[in-house]
Amino acid sequence: MSLPRTMRAVLQPSASSTDLTLTTAPLPTPERNSTEHLIRVHACALCAGELLWPKNFPPAKPRELIPCPDIAGTIVSAPEGSPFRVGDEVYARTNYIRPGNARDYTIGVTDELALRPKGLSWAESAAIPVSAETAWQILFIHAGIVVDGDTDIAAAREAWKGKRVLVTAASGGVGMWVTQLLAKLLGATVIGTCGPDNVSLVQSLGAGEVLNYRETNLLEWGARPGNKVDVVIDCIGRKSLEDAWWTVRDGGVVLSIFQPPTQVRPEDYRGEGVRDVFFVMEPNRKHLEEITKLVEQGKCRPMVDSVWPLEQFHEAFKRLDGGHARGKIVLDLSLNQ
Repeated sequence: MSLPRTMRAVLQPSASSTDLTLTTAPLPTPERNSTEHLIRVHACALCAGELLWPKNFPPAKPRELIPCPDIAGTIVSAPEGSPFRVGDEVYARTNYIRPGNARDYTIGVTDELALRPKGLSWAESAAIPVSAETAWQILFIHAGIVVDGDTDIAAAREAWKGKRVLVTAASGGVGMWVTQLLAKLLGATVIGTCGPDNVSLVQSLGAGEVLNYRETNLLEWGARPGNKVDVVIDCIGRKSLEDAWWTVRDGGVVLSIFQPPTQVRPEDYRGEGVRDVFFVMEPNRKHLEEITKLVEQGKCRPMVDSVWPLEQFHEAFKRLDGGHARGKIVLDLSLNQ
């Protein structure tokens, strides 16, 4: 197919600046003898805090700072031996070592790509990968409840059965995936925290109890008889994570995707045998394929907060920074073209 010589791209000028600009750039070129695919981007999703990543987590090799790690698009070119063909509709959370996907064409490698779920819009597809894969890796690897990496759903359900789990920011991008996978797939009892406007949403995802963080003090809540949990899954960090330490029973787990939990462990905390976990998700094709199956079976679903044309990236990031999005904020690159 005939390709343009240039494309639109949203660029972060430097690691120390979050003032994005829209520019014109040449198309990326897949490396020869690699697993790189050229992909026409139809939609990409914003990720909370991502404009701070280049400063806090500098890429190993200098690269263009293009945001949006989630992508849904069409394969334009594929390397020899690839399981994907030209024209395949795919989605992924692409690796941080390469520029992101707020551009008309991007690069994705075999081990991070999967065919996107049938029946979804491009925006809904782009809303899935980073949040869902993070949730999957929490529940099937890092929480330590199931055998590391075992994706047998029946075995995982047995392992999680009867567990009480506190999920902070349960209405956020990762939190809503953790909540629905735990409650509807694995059969755990979920206690989710959120703001007053999202209580009904978190209930609909399967949470057995919803705590309005503006009215409920986790320290006090955790001190009440019967409220202790087996696992804390923290998606927000800071004060929320600090207070969540008081909710876990001895021998339990405090896991955060925001920061190492020990950074905010209360000085007078005296719990015993509690394991703390912090990790950064890694794109994984097999995990995304498992999530695709669950979405197509109707066992879990993405949620899109809003969809914006690429040219309105400033408004999209402003919506993200406001902290009140219900689901993912997506850039649709077909709008305004």
